[in-house]
Amino acid sequence: MSDAESSTGNDGPETVQINLRLTQAFLDDIDTTWEEQGFNSRSEFLRYAARDAVKHPEFSREGWKQIAASEHELRTGDEELVSREDVLAMMDDGTDGE
Repeated sequence: MSDAESSTGNDGPETVQINLRLTQAFLDDIDTTWEEQGFNSRSEFLRYAARDAVKHPEFSREGWKQIAASEHELRTGDEELVSREDVLAMMDDGTDGE
């Protein structure tokens, strides 16, 4: 069982507070990301990320790795830009575009 605390508010469903252990380096990355992406708080960002992972389980960890690698290649000039249609086609058929 977890050490969870719950509360109810007048503005929505019951929320539950959980404890999460992360490395300091990973937490620093999370803090940088939520601030750069315009989230109001770390909690809001983590809720968004968790909701996205649950609602879109077909988008795997491997998919995130491919996006990160492609982003790096674009930023360093090592790769050409891929169209939206190409990305959607790759996601639909499970290929990596080769």
